[in-house]
Parts: sequence; structure tokens; C-alpha cells
Amino acid sequence: MTISIPFDNSYARLPDRFYAPVRPSAASAPQLLQLNRALAAELGLDAEALAAPEGIEILSGLRIAEGSQPIAMAYAGHQFAHFVPQLGDGRAILLGEVVDRSGRRRDLQLKGSGRTPFSRGGDGKAALGPVLREYVVSEAMAALGIPTTRALAAVTTGEQVVREDLLPGAAIVRVAASHIRVGTFQFFAAREDVEGLRLLADHVIARHYPAAAQAERPYRALLDGVIAAQADLIARWLLVGFIHGVMNTDNMAVSGETIDYGPCAFLDDYDPNKVFSSIDRMGRYAYGRQPEMALWNLTRLAETLLPLLAEDEVEAIADAEAALAAFAPAFERAYLGGLRRKLGLFTEKEDDLGLATALLRILAANRIDFTNFFRGLVDADQSGLRDMFEAPTVIDDWLAQWKARLADEPQDELARRTLMRAANPAFIPRNHRIEAMIRAAVDHGDFAPFEELLTVLARPYEDQPEYDGYRSPPAEQERVTATFCGT
Repeated sequence: MTISIPFDNSYARLPDRFYAPVRPSAASAPQLLQLNRALAAELGLDAEALAAPEGIEILSGLRIAEGSQPIAMAYAGHQFAHFVPQLGDGRAILLGEVVDRSGRRRDLQLKGSGRTPFSRGGDGKAALGPVLREYVVSEAMAALGIPTTRALAAVTTGEQVVREDLLPGAAIVRVAASHIRVGTFQFFAAREDVEGLRLLADHVIARHYPAAAQAERPYRALLDGVIAAQADLIARWLLVGFIHGVMNTDNMAVSGETIDYGPCAFLDDYDPNKVFSSIDRMGRYAYGRQPEMALWNLTRLAETLLPLLAEDEVEAIADAEAALAAFAPAFERAYLGGLRRKLGLFTEKEDDLGLATALLRILAANRIDFTNFFRGLVDADQSGLRDMFEAPTVIDDWLAQWKARLADEPQDELARRTLMRAANPAFIPRNHRIEAMIRAAVDHGDFAPFEELLTVLARPYEDQPEYDGYRSPPAEQERVTATFCGT
């Protein structure tokens, strides 16, 4: 079966200092684990052809599809505040770009495909566990309505990769609006390559922020657009309890999508200081610090754009600072708007933030499950909420204040519950479920938990009583205390 992928590779048409041409390492015996048929259709690709032997060879890197121009993208980045002037795609290869059925340009990237010129001593490959984690979590985030990269396919490679132990090798085909990062801009800024910065900025404007091209000052409009997109994205993360875990500048996409699911995790009990990532030893990227860290990253982006903002450095810095000042109010609007929806509030009142933050303090003090509490508020009588607390009276005053606030709303209870049901998921990718899924696949070759988890998480806002066990927090012995990067 002949496969036709209509590649149109705009990034590969940029100068060769933007990337390195590279061929994927041939997988010895690739097997298809999962194909996202709905996403394939969205991209205008033939799912049946992709699932056939020739398609699996393309998805694993064993065969280069016609029109593909495999490249590893160059970028730099701050990793835990330490600047590294050259990083780049060390275990990922951009196969090319397609324009989907909605007219959106999308990258197809093969991750875990072997060494590139940017591998820095690594093998460029991926183990099965991190591939399954990224597939599940990225698709769950999409179902939750959060901008994210997507998973088109996962394959096993037939090889073993060396980490602490020998592990089965795998690869994932990732789909993104683009893989351009804050670190991509830093790569050219570190080299004082102003022409490269201008070419990159123009490419990003054309691809992600076309209205900026018509602005009086396009590069300021670009910066404004990225800041607004990130403010909205981080608010969405917090509203579902997501912790990225490694918010380095090379892991922040200028498109406003969530990218690079390494040691990511979701809150069980609410704790603003929660850290899961094994490499985040100082809590830099704790759940509650993510807005602050996003602004830090955006400040690094603004620094790279100074030569494009104004010829006079003082003027450029003032311009950048004015743009960055918009982040906090934009984030607060998005976050408070999301909290209102979670609480069933259609109108805006001055003390809504106080009502919400009082609840969050109670949840934190009593180690209450974040997802289940808010989903419990959707119920008509909230009868199960008090049972979550060792001392049920702790929540009584707050519930009374909330119900009094609801009494001021013009909408009826059905409208309220509909609003809240769409804002409060019943199901999230709970860490212990992901860990159990990975262990079943890696240790026993059992992919049934992987398949079932995908099924459940595809409909996070529906009750799905047949999968009610997936709503349960972990038992003490099931708790995941650390998550790990796939490298």
C-alpha cells in the first residue's frame, strides 16, 4: 500500500544554521503499539496505510516517506536557570510539516529515533515507559481542552535501550503546531545573529501570529501574542492540577502549546508546593510556582527580541518591560475566570477570588483531593464533600458562603451544573495509574492498561460509571512521589 503524506516543509526552507539534516536510526523490528486514527484523519492522512507495514516503517524511521526532509532543530535554553548555548533536538527528528484539513500547519516529529548532531553523548533513543507516558498524557490534555502537542503513533523498535537497566525501546510520532521554543530564539541571540533572529521571528509570525504582520510594530505584537498565549496556557494547567515538572526555556513552545512531557504529573491532594520531578531538587517548578516561572521564561524571550524591538537599547528594554507587565493581569483574568467556572459562577463579583482562595487554603490544609472535590461540587447536594475531611465541619462555613454566592446568580441549578461539569473533570491521568500502566507494559508486555487508560481519559468530563475506579486517589502504598525524565 503506497503512502502519500503531503509534506510542505517550511522550516527546512530556512537557512541551514537553523537545523541539521539527519536520518533516523533504523529500528530493527518495529511494531505498532497505537495509532491515533482520529488525529490521522484530522491531518488528512490515511490511517489504514499508516497501520500497514510500509506505514509502520515510516512511523519508526525505518523508511523515509516521499517529501520528508528529516532535520534536527537547533536551539539553546536555560535549564534550571543555567544557560546552555547549544541544546537542539538530541533524540527527536522533524520528519516534516503537513497542512491539516482545517488549514493549520502541523509538525510531524519522530521522538526516540536515535542520535543527532545535538545528542551531546546521549543515544538519542527512548524507552517504552516515557513513550507511553507522553502518549497518554498529551492525549489526555487534548481531551481536557488544553493546548498541547498530540500523539499520532507509538511504536516499539525491537531494540533494548540502556538506562539504569536494559529497557524495551520505543518511539513516538508527535504532532505540534510547531516545535519552535523560547530556546530557539536564545540560540540565535547567544550568537548575536540578528538576521537569524529576524528570520525566525518572521517565520513565527507567519505561522502562529499572522495578525502581528499587519501591526505597526510586528515584533512587539509577536511578543505580546506569545505572552498572552502562555498566560492562558499556565492558567489552564493550574485549573486541572497539572505540573509540567521541567519548565526550562527549551521546553516552552512559542505557539502556546504544552510540550515535552517528561517528569510531568497531576496533583492528587491540593498542595501549591508540590513537586514530583526527580530532577527538580529545589522546587523551582513546583505547581504553584508555574506562573512565576512562565514569566521568567518570557523575560528571556523578550531579551532575545531587544534588537528587533528598537535600535536604542534603553527604548527596547522599556518596550519589553511594558509587554511583560501584561502577563500577570492576563494570567489572573484567565485563572479567576476558570475558578469561577469551576465554582459555577456566571457573573463576576469583587470577592470571587477571595471565595476561591479560601477554598484552596482549606483543601491544602486538609490534603483534600483537588479533582474529586471540585467534581463533587457539581452534585446537587454535595453530600460526599464533607466525608472527604477528617473533621467534616471544617468545610461547612465555606459551603454556606458558596451557596449564598450562588443565590445571587441569575441561572438555575441545571445551568450551573452544566457549566461546572464542563470545567471540572471527573478523570485525570492519575500518577499511580500511569505508573501501573507503564509497569504492566514494560515488565509483562501487557498493554491492556494502556488501552483502557486511553479510553477513560478520552472523555474526562463524563461520569463513566463503568470506570469509576479511575477516579479514586491512590492508596498510601500506591502514591507516586517522584517522576523521571525519559533521558
